[in-house]
Amino acid sequence: MKYRQLGRNGPRVSAIGMGRGTQPVQFGDLLEQEFNATIARALDLGVNLYDSSDAYWGTRHEVLLGRALKGHRDQAQIITKCGNIDLPDGKKATNGRPEYIYQCCDASLKRLGTDVIDLYCLHRVDPNTPIEETIGAMARLIEQGKVRCIGICEAGPATLRRAHQTHSLAALQTEYSLWSRDCEREILPVCRELGIAYIAYAPLGRGLLTGRIKTVDDLPLNDRRRKHPRFKPENLARNVELVAQLEAMAATKGVTSAQLALAWLLAQGDDIVPIPGTNHVRNLEQNVAAVEIVLSADELQRLSHVFAPGAGAGERYMANVLKGVGL
Repeated sequence: MKYRQLGRNGPRVSAIGMGRGTQPVQFGDLLEQEFNATIARALDLGVNLYDSSDAYWGTRHEVLLGRALKGHRDQAQIITKCGNIDLPDGKKATNGRPEYIYQCCDASLKRLGTDVIDLYCLHRVDPNTPIEETIGAMARLIEQGKVRCIGICEAGPATLRRAHQTHSLAALQTEYSLWSRDCEREILPVCRELGIAYIAYAPLGRGLLTGRIKTVDDLPLNDRRRKHPRFKPENLARNVELVAQLEAMAATKGVTSAQLALAWLLAQGDDIVPIPGTNHVRNLEQNVAAVEIVLSADELQRLSHVFAPGAGAGERYMANVLKGVGL
């Protein structure tokens, strides 16, 4: 495994971290056994960055991750988040008020079974709470020894600057992949100016870049990706054409399309840390192997050309959800 620095003063983390898988795990089911086996294998391979949130699987993900890492806590850097709320009616809400941040942190510590969170992130910006108040509260958690460093997700450039001025941020977490490159215009340059690492979630385009999704029927009926514009039938057909070119290039190198996509992302800078999500050992092993893939300048250029910003069809979120990102 290779390692990268998380911001100017953050920890050294594996070049590829581990995100939440798309397949929800229930307590005590067969998937939990596979989840545990995947975490154990990740530790063996030198993966030390594990991403979670109090919004994942109705808080279950934090509990499951804490269980899986029991006895190996010193080998792991744990990310968890707060402020992104699923309401009973299916709508979304945000809460960045200091008192709520404190409550969430204590609850996450308990669920994770740990006394400190390595990287605590604001999951979504609360437009009704000044970011200085939210980040100020998170900074106090550092003073209290409950959190080692802090970060933010899906923040726009102005908010990112204000947050970092309040207290130094170790990382920004936002989507980034061959398919989704909007961050290259403003967000990534600001991160680099301020010395903030970029944690790239959905680095495989939510599975699109694996080549396994050809039609909507390849997604389970209850899969939330069916609501995402990029997977709508009229958009997916165009996106699959792009992925076919990725698959052809991967075949010539003897790697998978997912590995090639990750290798491209890793080559965009040592400050970028992808966190592909999976609950399966085989996928994990393939993801980690991408760290060793070396791409020539011509290969990088070709991939960047095929997947130029705007080449894919469909936004990364539904219109109502997009309103809550980039604030």
